[in-house]
Amino acid sequence: MRSKQTIYTLLLLGCVSLTAFTIVSTSNERGSHDIDPTVKAEVLQVLDEYMATFNANDLAAWEKTYHFPHYRLASGTMSVLDKAGLRDPAKVFTPLKQVGWHHSVWDHRNIVQASDTKVHVDTQFSRYKEDGTKIGTYESLYIVTKENGRWGVKLRSSYAE
Repeated sequence: MRSKQTIYTLLLLGCVSLTAFTIVSTSNERGSHDIDPTVKAEVLQVLDEYMATFNANDLAAWEKTYHFPHYRLASGTMSVLDKAGLRDPAKVFTPLKQVGWHHSVWDHRNIVQASDTKVHVDTQFSRYKEDGTKIGTYESLYIVTKENGRWGVKLRSSYAE
């Protein structure tokens, strides 16, 4: 005969397993590797706009591709931007230009998980000088969310400085 402790443990494990199964099987916020083509197109369009406005040195337009608060994890530091317009464009773009940066290009953007309101995108981009010389290549993870009917970049985790 089993002890009361063993029976309680088995009952508890059964409840935990049933709860976990219920949460996983009924959640519609779960990410999927099956990407809705419309979601994919909309997310890639936001990332195209993100890169185009960055390359144009247009901080106001670049921030329009964000959702706020906006998070960036790079060089071991999490930066939080609560709203648009808090940064000085010179402080954003001058350090890049000092190392010869002219533009950046997406090397790849692979959607690895998605729901109808949140997408995880494995990215890699390269920075270039005006003459086409590559400055560096950086892997990143971008989290793009749909808030108030609009897609925007919510979080970036990057190996870029």
